[in-house]
Amino acid sequence: MVAKIKSGKSLKGALNYNEHKVKQGRAELIEAAGYLKDSRNLSFYEKLLRLTDLAARNERTKTNTVHISLNFPNGENLPVETLKSITQDYMQGIGFGNQPYLVYRHQDAGHPHIHIVTTNIKKNGERISLHYLGQNQSEKARKAIEIKYKLVKAEEQQKQKPALKAEPADYGKQETKRAITNVVNQVIRTYKFTSIPELNAVLRPYHIEADPGSRDSRIYAKGGLVYWVTDKQGNKAGVPVKASSIYGKPTLKTLEEKFRLNETLRKPLKDKLKITLVKALQNATDRASFEKALEADNIEVLFRRSEDGRIYGATFIDHYNKAVFKGSDLGKEFSANPLNERFNKAEPTYFQTNQDNSTSVDLLDILLAPDQEDIGALNKIKRESRKKRKGLNL
Repeated sequence: MVAKIKSGKSLKGALNYNEHKVKQGRAELIEAAGYLKDSRNLSFYEKLLRLTDLAARNERTKTNTVHISLNFPNGENLPVETLKSITQDYMQGIGFGNQPYLVYRHQDAGHPHIHIVTTNIKKNGERISLHYLGQNQSEKARKAIEIKYKLVKAEEQQKQKPALKAEPADYGKQETKRAITNVVNQVIRTYKFTSIPELNAVLRPYHIEADPGSRDSRIYAKGGLVYWVTDKQGNKAGVPVKASSIYGKPTLKTLEEKFRLNETLRKPLKDKLKITLVKALQNATDRASFEKALEADNIEVLFRRSEDGRIYGATFIDHYNKAVFKGSDLGKEFSANPLNERFNKAEPTYFQTNQDNSTSVDLLDILLAPDQEDIGALNKIKRESRKKRKGLNL
């Protein structure tokens, strides 16, 4: 069993995340511990009020949300009653046994798992410390539960390297903010990347792009970041969602901290990847055979090309080890000029960064505006468009 603990400042956001999965038929509420009603009879606001009432008893503590996931390997499909029992033992073990909490069984990933939503504020207003909670109490509780219920140990489970399970965003058929949140949070948690282009290399198949703006834009000057849904050709669709409004807040500042951490975490994977790439390059007769050889090792290569087909860079994604590398970081033989000489035929563009897709939306206005639904932003664009047409007709 692998336990993951996240802390935050929005009980409503954590609850919304799980309730949305329930509405989609991808999760179910299996337990409401510490509530006066049965879980089946609780309304959304009753679920939320029980937690926010406790959080309000300590207004000085802003980080009052605890969102836990307990993950089990493929094949370890436990009955609901066993999951309830495991949750009770785990919450008791980490010092949350007397706290109210909601337990959701999710069915939206490649392995069985549950989510737990609670608060670290007690009924007397005291705060339960989250410092080293995952490293200390959680590890002890996890190991005891694995023995008691004869579960697959976390050390063995983590060797399975499960694939990312997220659906590509489809503009117009899904709520934009929710689609972006689902994919972005999974990618950030799973992959080791050290730049926005490397992040976008992983987001690309899911039709999402992180956009810090062009260098001469106000959004770039302010250190902002928005996320777009894109179409199958990589063109931006609709209106962007500001990073600060997404659950988990994957802002540029947050990502830059992740970049530094990932730089260290991916180092042990670099040499092994280079060996695989060198072997594939030596045996390749053309670009297609090179890509096919890498695909056999679960490695994806994305060539960046100019309009005339010239390669000006490449990004390598090791999907097995969840690591992303710019070609030039792996060695000179994987930088633009050698690759272009090797595969010099003009071919269609496979991956393009910093696309200049025109839009009437001022990105900085979106960043600074209050959170709003997509329809609100869309109405704003329509109003501005009507004003411009009126001006032209005068």
